[in-house]
Amino acid sequence: MRMILRLLANAAALAIATWLLPGISLTADSTSDKVISMLIIALIFGVLNAVVKPIFTLFTSPIVLLTLGLFLLVINAVMLLLVSWIAGLVSLGWHVDNFWWAVLGALIVSVVSFLLNAFLKDKNEGRRD
Repeated sequence: MRMILRLLANAAALAIATWLLPGISLTADSTSDKVISMLIIALIFGVLNAVVKPIFTLFTSPIVLLTLGLFLLVINAVMLLLVSWIAGLVSLGWHVDNFWWAVLGALIVSVVSFLLNAFLKDKNEGRRD
């Protein structure tokens, strides 16, 4: 259940970034197609964040430390560009125009995800019985 809520939170964060930024676009015929596309895009984003992002972060950890974590925004932007590329391969119709739109999108996705996940915090998390 928790994983589904996180998927929906990611989908909402990506949808808000898509709605706010003209450099991130979703082309689908109907509202239901848009919703399904955003859910699939959120799933791809979640898998990449779980698998690829830790590898990027490990290899760029000196830069992340030097910039006091600010470089993580660049890594998140690269993740959005990678999702955009994969979405293009499977014809989902979601596209990020360039790196700078990806940076702005990463900023929006990070803030919205943080806010939404704050509400999803498990009451039993951190408790040891």
